[in-house]
Amino acid sequence: MTPFPRVSGLFSIVVLAAVLTVSACSRGGGSDQAPEPGDRAVAKVQDETVWASDVKREAVAQGLVGEGEPLDVTSDLFRRVLDEVIDQKLLAREAERRRLDASPLAQRRLEATRERILGDMLVESVVNGAISDEAVQTLYNEQLRLAKTSEEIRVRLILSRTKPEAEAVIGILGQGASFEAVAMERSVDEATRFSGGDLGYSTLDVMPQAYAGALRDRPAGSTVGPFQTEGGWAVLRVEDRRKESPPTLEQARPQIVRYLTYEGVRQLLEQLRGKAKVDVLLSGETAGRDEEPASAPPTAAPNTPSPADAPSPTSASVPAA
Repeated sequence: MTPFPRVSGLFSIVVLAAVLTVSACSRGGGSDQAPEPGDRAVAKVQDETVWASDVKREAVAQGLVGEGEPLDVTSDLFRRVLDEVIDQKLLAREAERRRLDASPLAQRRLEATRERILGDMLVESVVNGAISDEAVQTLYNEQLRLAKTSEEIRVRLILSRTKPEAEAVIGILGQGASFEAVAMERSVDEATRFSGGDLGYSTLDVMPQAYAGALRDRPAGSTVGPFQTEGGWAVLRVEDRRKESPPTLEQARPQIVRYLTYEGVRQLLEQLRGKAKVDVLLSGETAGRDEEPASAPPTAAPNTPSPADAPSPTSASVPAA
């Protein structure tokens, strides 16, 4: 099943250079008026006030906290990020003193950073504001109606370097040896051998082709192989087969929100490009192509979202076929 597309950082300004250039671009940040209700002044750099919201924004940009998570001003993390914000402002002021912001190249870079920030703010106000609980519930219900319940298979693996070694494994198993014990003793797959070769539950569509083909019609309790894969010769045991359960709304919510964000950005870009005059000044084959903007996300609606973002045990540990 295809998960909702992951956010790839559209309109993101998380790099240090962006923060530095923003500081250098605007000297209006020294105002003593709080930029947000309930904000708190936490430092002064010469005549410029540093607010708690400045520190929180930097922590979010670095991925240290989530957008909606609190950041305690008394915490060690807050103090560390505050020191970084102070350093950034000192560097920016020194760059201004040396007039590094006066060159045409610097002005272009500062303007590019300003545009990224404004674009990000537009997405926050227009796109994110349109993502309601009702929209999330509606898409979840639609995807549940479209979903076809698939089957999950729990598999164990013993991976050998050569075919004769794999055939020897089959012989040992045929004598009644425990699959888990043989996996721990003989498998060369370091990711699974110490768990008795356990790959956990997964669906055939996420498995390497060789594994999926070998397991397609095999019942629980059967031993499959040996067959060759890119990582070696595989012997599998089918532990269990069960119907896959769809995720709950709360499990699916983060992926649905990401998808709705992508769709909102794509639609907004379509509207803006439809109104604007854009000339791509490239010669050759690329000129005149009717292509989707590079910043636009995928347009196809996903299947019912997976319960979690993390890859399944099979996709994480099965050698590529």
